[in-house]
Amino acid sequence: VQLQASGGGLVQAGGSLRLSCAASGRSTFSRYGMGWFRQAPGKEREFVAAISRFGESTYYGDSVKGRFTISRDNAKITVSLQMNSLKPEDTAVHYCAATARYSSYEYGTSYHYWGQGTQVTVSS
Repeated sequence: VQLQASGGGLVQAGGSLRLSCAASGRSTFSRYGMGWFRQAPGKEREFVAAISRFGESTYYGDSVKGRFTISRDNAKITVSLQMNSLKPEDTAVHYCAATARYSSYEYGTSYHYWGQGTQVTVSS
């Protein structure tokens, strides 16, 4: 599975961005749970959100609950992350990832495939 993240950019605090992750392999996309992670300079990678194979379950990191929404479209083989009420501490490179596992979506080590990342910068 190849993943291509896009949609990052510069936004003021309180603004919104929508990240997208396009995957290759339409016939296999629904076999994978999908997640978003982020990493800021000098910090460890952080779990942001994840969604199960058919979108029936979603999971969020504590720092983004109530502000971010993850969704997927298996027909278009994409997963999206709608980010609202952005804060300067959301500034990071955001990565999408795919896992064949059925659980432990919040752990980066659960994921088998990673995209290249897209930069999100939130100014105060």
